[in-house]
Amino acid sequence: MSATGIRLHAPAPGWSLDADIVVVGSGVAGLTSALRCAAAGLSTVVVTKARLDAGSTRWAQGGVAAALGEGDTPEQHLDDTLVAGVGLCDEEAVRTLVTEGPGAVRRLIETGAHFDKDSAGAIELAREGGHHRRRIAHAGGDATGAEISRALVEAVRARGIPTVENALVLDLLTDADGHTAGVSLHVMGEGQHDGVGAVHAPAVVLATGGMGQVFSATTNPSVSTGDGVALALRAGAEVSDLEFVQFHPTVLFLGTDAEGQQPLVSEAVRGEGAHLVDADGVRFMVGQHELAELAPRDIVAKGITRRMQEKGADHMFLDARHFGADMWENRFPTILAACRAHGIDPVTEPIPIAPAAHYASGGVRTDPHGRTTVPGLYACGEVACTGVHGANRLASNSLLEGLVYAERIADDIVARHAENTLHARVPAPVTPSETPTHPLLPAEARFAIQRVMTEGAGVLRSASSLTEAAARLARIHAEAAGALAEHGKTAEPGVDSWETTNLLCVARVLVAAAQRREETRGCHWREDHADRDDAAWRRHIVVRLNPDRTLAAHTTETHDFPPTRPSPQEQ
Repeated sequence: MSATGIRLHAPAPGWSLDADIVVVGSGVAGLTSALRCAAAGLSTVVVTKARLDAGSTRWAQGGVAAALGEGDTPEQHLDDTLVAGVGLCDEEAVRTLVTEGPGAVRRLIETGAHFDKDSAGAIELAREGGHHRRRIAHAGGDATGAEISRALVEAVRARGIPTVENALVLDLLTDADGHTAGVSLHVMGEGQHDGVGAVHAPAVVLATGGMGQVFSATTNPSVSTGDGVALALRAGAEVSDLEFVQFHPTVLFLGTDAEGQQPLVSEAVRGEGAHLVDADGVRFMVGQHELAELAPRDIVAKGITRRMQEKGADHMFLDARHFGADMWENRFPTILAACRAHGIDPVTEPIPIAPAAHYASGGVRTDPHGRTTVPGLYACGEVACTGVHGANRLASNSLLEGLVYAERIADDIVARHAENTLHARVPAPVTPSETPTHPLLPAEARFAIQRVMTEGAGVLRSASSLTEAAARLARIHAEAAGALAEHGKTAEPGVDSWETTNLLCVARVLVAAAQRREETRGCHWREDHADRDDAAWRRHIVVRLNPDRTLAAHTTETHDFPPTRPSPQEQ
């Protein structure tokens, strides 16, 4: 049984696999860790919610930030990252990122990823918001994520690593000592494995991506429903900094009623000289920050939102007509195609844009080796909170974080396996009760949750909006819990109900943390507490889930994370 005793209600597993390590997720973080573990001889299984190449990584347009250019240094990259993180970055975690990053990018190239090169044959580097130098390596102009995904997927298939696709992870399995024993999962559709099953392993790497679908409008794919964070909470793990959701400033505006995944207009477009303007053509970011349109994303998103309020408008514009057709077609072909598919031609007209949910800077709390507070459970990529991003992720640091910390996780697992500090055999998981202990939500509650979050916990937040959001989420939770307690009834187990239940879990934590942080910092903007307050709030909010499904939140004493306190067998 997990530390909380809470699991999603699901049929008993009808099949199982054994492995040394199971990686959940097939983006840059998951596949990098899987490849490195498999190369060391560990039996590795990759589980992914859709196809191997369908995660968030493939949607990344900008690129990978690393000090690869002449005159650039890891120290300069560190300085830009710390500024963007507004006092909440773990400096040692950032130092690890920027010093190990260039080598990780080169190893990615050795794996088969092809980055764009200049006329001299060197990697072509672009600039994005918050960076004082050109240090963004990109591929296919604006298709970096797709190229990285292609290279890693091909490498995984070439090595013959077993994969289970179209599989929604349900819960962490643990043994009698509370140590990780694998995961339960549900495979959607027919194949070698279908229905609910399990992968038994003494080490689990969560690389499940983000939770952008908790909002009505997002740049995240439909699979980003916070499954990894919710699983970790049910397993008793701590999460941190979940209030810091980055809203990308420039997302293609498709109308006020648009929902789901929205097309992203990469920050690299501004890096090449595009201007943010209002309907009158006024560049409103000039004078608001020394970098104007290239200020860190939270500042640009706030600038756009303020201008929208001033003008009574629901969107602003990104003007890059001066690029000309050749530059659009060669440097930004993906964005050009997306705009034209929606009836907008960036070559001849400004692009309508508005902020939308983009990236979770917080997540499952880890140590420098990716270990969570649950023995044997690791987290990497957007699902994790390594301390790198602080209150606001610096542009294009996400792919780099996935690379660097995936390698560190793999190295830790390999070392612990060799030292027999991970179980030498696959541990036997405790059999969960067949009686539902956690109410499942009906699929239609998903849209209610998204509306609540967009209205009350979006770019602009206040005590009143967050109080209302918390109350509405509590009612959704109470209705489901009441039906279970009084009548033993819950929604029918299935992908839609499991995803919706996960979304409610992460939404409640996000709102609770946002209510608690009474200041404006990074991408957390409180209208009723407009200033940054280092004396009271240069610290982290850590949340756990109690066995009775209530939330336990505390604030750290300093901006440093406390140790994850691994159990004796993990030390």
